[in-house]
Amino acid sequence: MAKIVIIGGVAGGATAATRLRRLNEKDEIILFEKGEYISFANCGLPYHVGNVIKDRDNLLLQTVEGMSSQYGIDIRNLSEVIDINPDEKTVTVYDAKNNREYVETFDHLIISTGAKPIVPPIKGLESANNIFTLRNIPDMDLIKDYIATHSIQTATVVGGGFIGLEMMENLVELGIQVNLVEMANQVMPNLDFEIAQQLHAQINFHKVNLILSDGVTEIKEYGQKLILSSGQELATEMIILAIGVVPENSLAKKTGLELGFKGGIKVSKRLETSAKDIYAIGDAIEVVNKVTKEATNIPLAWPANRQGRLVADIINGIDTSYPGTQGTSVAKVFELTAASTGNNEKQLKAAGIDYDVIHIHPNSHAGYYPGASPIALKILFTKEGKILGAQAIGTEGVEKRIDVIATAMTFGAKVEELASIELAYAPPYSSAKDPVNLLGYTADNIKREMVETFQWHEVDQLLASGAYFLDIREAFELATGSFDGSKHIPLNQLRNRLDEIPKDVTIHVYCQVGQRGYNAARILKQAGFEVKNLDGGYKTYKQSKYQLISFKQETIPEKKEEKTTTISENIDAITLDACGLQCPGPILKVKESVDGMTDGQVLNIQASDFGFSADIENWAKNTGNTIVDNRIEGNKVLVSLVKGKDLPSEKGPNSLLAQEGVLQETKDGMTMVVFSGDLDKALASMIIASGAAAYGKKVTIFFTFWGLSMLKKQKVKKSGLAKLFDIFLPSKANDMPLSKMNMGGMGRQMIKHIMKEKNVDSLPDMIEQAHQLGVKFVACTMSMDLMGIEKEELFDFVEYGGVATFIGDSENANMQLFI
Repeated sequence: MAKIVIIGGVAGGATAATRLRRLNEKDEIILFEKGEYISFANCGLPYHVGNVIKDRDNLLLQTVEGMSSQYGIDIRNLSEVIDINPDEKTVTVYDAKNNREYVETFDHLIISTGAKPIVPPIKGLESANNIFTLRNIPDMDLIKDYIATHSIQTATVVGGGFIGLEMMENLVELGIQVNLVEMANQVMPNLDFEIAQQLHAQINFHKVNLILSDGVTEIKEYGQKLILSSGQELATEMIILAIGVVPENSLAKKTGLELGFKGGIKVSKRLETSAKDIYAIGDAIEVVNKVTKEATNIPLAWPANRQGRLVADIINGIDTSYPGTQGTSVAKVFELTAASTGNNEKQLKAAGIDYDVIHIHPNSHAGYYPGASPIALKILFTKEGKILGAQAIGTEGVEKRIDVIATAMTFGAKVEELASIELAYAPPYSSAKDPVNLLGYTADNIKREMVETFQWHEVDQLLASGAYFLDIREAFELATGSFDGSKHIPLNQLRNRLDEIPKDVTIHVYCQVGQRGYNAARILKQAGFEVKNLDGGYKTYKQSKYQLISFKQETIPEKKEEKTTTISENIDAITLDACGLQCPGPILKVKESVDGMTDGQVLNIQASDFGFSADIENWAKNTGNTIVDNRIEGNKVLVSLVKGKDLPSEKGPNSLLAQEGVLQETKDGMTMVVFSGDLDKALASMIIASGAAAYGKKVTIFFTFWGLSMLKKQKVKKSGLAKLFDIFLPSKANDMPLSKMNMGGMGRQMIKHIMKEKNVDSLPDMIEQAHQLGVKFVACTMSMDLMGIEKEELFDFVEYGGVATFIGDSENANMQLFI
């Protein structure tokens, strides 16, 4: 009979204890747990905070009494092992219930101390009384109690990993306005950037103020204000630190056990530490990355459970070992599911491993069966076909596909062999060619050199260098966006128009998701062209370029009743169900419906592709139609669109009274057109506008042609005529020339010097002050298109409109100026 001591319960320790008992009824098994609870669902903690899991007891998987009686294990909770003597094979235990210390002997010792949250040394941290971490049941209880007793309305989550995202979502579920601050340029580090961008868009959909590439440097006002490294200030009522975890190694370190990657306890494949008869499992240990064969830490539940079982087998003489961890994971982020296995691009580059990439956007099941939704799938593999990793995002069937790929990786399947995996098919569950099969077919085409691809992150540089781009989508798709300077030939016309395409350059062909691009590439290649297809199509590129929306609260808001703006139910409306349609199907259906409608008629659309939300905004803007509602409900995007620019005239309690983006001023208003690109005239316009706003007038300034230079904040890369305009136009407001005495820029510098001497604000400062006074800045979209000016160049607060916007405003203003 052996005496086995286990330090720590939950996933690893509790699993080891029960497996030990099933293998040997005679061994004495003692489990020490520092806290009150020995086995709980720590992955479910955020969902109880958000009242998704309503019954707290459902998180308690085993009680001390239940586990003791069922398995005959001596369980001692509220008992902390404070010292280990490897030579004498003893542990020193502090019994918190009886406030005493005692020594216990062992034949075998298993360390399962888990991980602890990272708490960085932030200035002001110790003075704050509203900061929490989430690791166990008591932490969860504290957070729930604080929210309830303080009627929390604003909260800030620091860290965009699994716990941070889950806490963010569940705080939103409670109706709390949430800031999420992440120091990296993306959330969920197991994903690559272009995949994570889809999460960023979804987070913004739910009005979360997502702040990336920024960190907390100081905490003020006892935790009510955060200062970020960028200088930005955030008002908040509570703070959740979810920056990450590190191995809880203090006991192992004190004992003198060998430590490895980031302080994880170093173990062999048989989970043995550097001390005889002492084993370690779970989040506390260093593991081998199965893809790179390098040391790492992967704090996930599956490895801890697996190691708990294996260590019991090893102690009982069963010949087994732990080969390493693949890092397969899944998370819910609002309506989306994000899953991955293996390594991402960042990890492979760091390890110096060459790889190929495939992006596809198939439906979760047959498109003709209701409820199908797109899955963004990415796979990484070597030239020889070894699968290195995969990532997926969608609303349905995401984890199923990653699980299949994880299984294939475990048993060494080549990427092209994914095509031959026979998977279950019926219309409600899959397609005859499952998304996993499609990855295999696509990889086979690449390996057989049937097609050469280029990636989304190469596009901007290629455009800047003047590369030849061929857009083979249908004309109606162009309204959702395209690459400037592309040659447009729809796929069904390509064979008859090959003479329009040069043969002395590489043709960079693209469609919406890559599938038609492959067909076009095959046509062109067999006709003697050198061609590359954009992997994942324009959709992958567009998703990667998502721009965050700020929902920053300057102060903690007072409670107020939310008001919604909808179209009256009495208005004659058409309903369109675009769910399950693969891109560009939803936009095509919208176009077909709108073509048959009359001006002012309403189209209510539902789609299962969240990317449709951005696509329809662009399409409506570029086709002269009006979006009046664009939201998520359940797993659907719900959009209300009015044909044309005129809204329904019926006014009811639920009618839409004002169209977003259309300027509406009263007779107390003032409108101004700024046409000039001269610094002195720009200064005059700001002085007049600010003065009028200070007198209480509602001021709208419409910037057109050269006047748009005044709104520039930065340069962006361009090509073609747009690049030519950039050469001759000022790059930002402060670079505008004088209308007289400019003298090659000397006059401008002289004026700016005099302004500084006389304490007159610079033009950028004047613009910012005018904005703060409520002056509305509107850029003419027609002029922007003609001059190749992008939204990214202009100040964030600028709105966009056309000539009709200005004319409509002028009729309601009692002062109009043209500069």
